[in-house]
Amino acid sequence: MSDTVEHEGDGKLRWLNGQEKAAWTGLISLVLLLPGKLESPLREEHGITLFEYLVLSHLSEAPRRQLRMGELAFLASGSLSRLSNVIKRCEQRGWVVRAPDPADGRYTLAELTDAGFDIVRQAAPTHLRAVRGLVLDSLNTADQKALARIAEKMRIVPDDFA
Repeated sequence: MSDTVEHEGDGKLRWLNGQEKAAWTGLISLVLLLPGKLESPLREEHGITLFEYLVLSHLSEAPRRQLRMGELAFLASGSLSRLSNVIKRCEQRGWVVRAPDPADGRYTLAELTDAGFDIVRQAAPTHLRAVRGLVLDSLNTADQKALARIAEKMRIVPDDFA
């Protein structure tokens, strides 16, 4: 088989070589399988999703436990619409409140309540054990630095980030 293939409108496309295929297969496996493995203990022990944990965790680390919704969506690696749905559920549970940003009313702030902070504090050890067990403990320092460097190079911003 040829290394390239004709493709309408794109000229010639190159097939993946062995190294590229291994890199792609590894990445797509991480992207598709790792989130579920990280989420499972959070669901079982605390009744929250990985995305909910990330949202609450980022709020817990923010000054005054507040972030603009757009910034929070970026930090949690989600879209604004997904974040809005999660924040609504968190509001219903008493974990988060939303309010217009007093510095600029065009933006909405999400603020972590004391009850939300308690959930983060309870779930953090569970999440940390999963992160260490599934990712960090199997990597040496050079691997960890390489992973951080690759993630930085591939940083993807959601389309509706504002």
